Amino acid sequence: MTIQSNEISDATYAELEQIAARYPEPRSGLLPMLHLVQSAMGRITPEGIEACADILGISAADVSGVATFYTMYKRKPVGDYHVGVCTNTLCAVMGGDVIFERLKEHLDVGNDETTADGRITLEHVECNAACDYAPVMMVNWEFMDNQTPQSAVELVDDLRAGREVTSTRGPRICTWREAERVLAGFPDGRVDEGPAAGPASLVGLGIARERGWSAPSPDAEGTTGSANEVADTKTEAVAQADTSRAQSETVQSETVEEKTDD
Repeated sequence: MTIQSNEISDATYAELEQIAARYPEPRSGLLPMLHLVQSAMGRITPEGIEACADILGISAADVSGVATFYTMYKRKPVGDYHVGVCTNTLCAVMGGDVIFERLKEHLDVGNDETTADGRITLEHVECNAACDYAPVMMVNWEFMDNQTPQSAVELVDDLRAGREVTSTRGPRICTWREAERVLAGFPDGRVDEGPAAGPASLVGLGIARERGWSAPSPDAEGTTGSANEVADTKTEAVAQADTSRAQSETVQSETVEEKTDD
């Protein structure tokens, strides 16, 4: 049996230092540094925490506090593919709860558990800001839109079988460790693969183009101050705010109320 070392390699330590050097304040690099630890180690390890603390000149407790605050950092090994099923309100109503239950049964795992073959880690996740494609799943943080229990089962079966899977609005799916390396700031060359947005997200843009709508210019009549001016106080912020629409809607509302009273 091969025993995997928990030690941070010299190459990984050097890359952690490289990440920290990107920022005027090195501590700002902690989040991507933790992603790199996960890429190298498969999870957040005590050795990874110590390495980050040493490079940033902070305590291991500070690093651990960050690592335990965010659910994207894992303290136990993750499978080759992290499958997240959105069970927030809209996705749940549209079938997310049913999908999650079906996958738990099909994979024989519970929430935040990994299949015996180490291929899939299943987790219910909060809103992925993709409600126009509900119910939504994510594989290693890439979108899989408009899912059904059947399509979800087919998806995880394809992943376990090693078949190529492509995100609905993104690139080919890589492994979880590879995705973590990208999140650490080391590109994999797939940024331009697949569409960046789907039809449902572009409906408003299409309507605006059809009707000739556009955002107002910062220098348009009716605005106060230049685009570069920033309010220093709440009073100045109120003075600079363009409240014409709110005022118009208020007048309309008051007019309706007066007619109703008459």
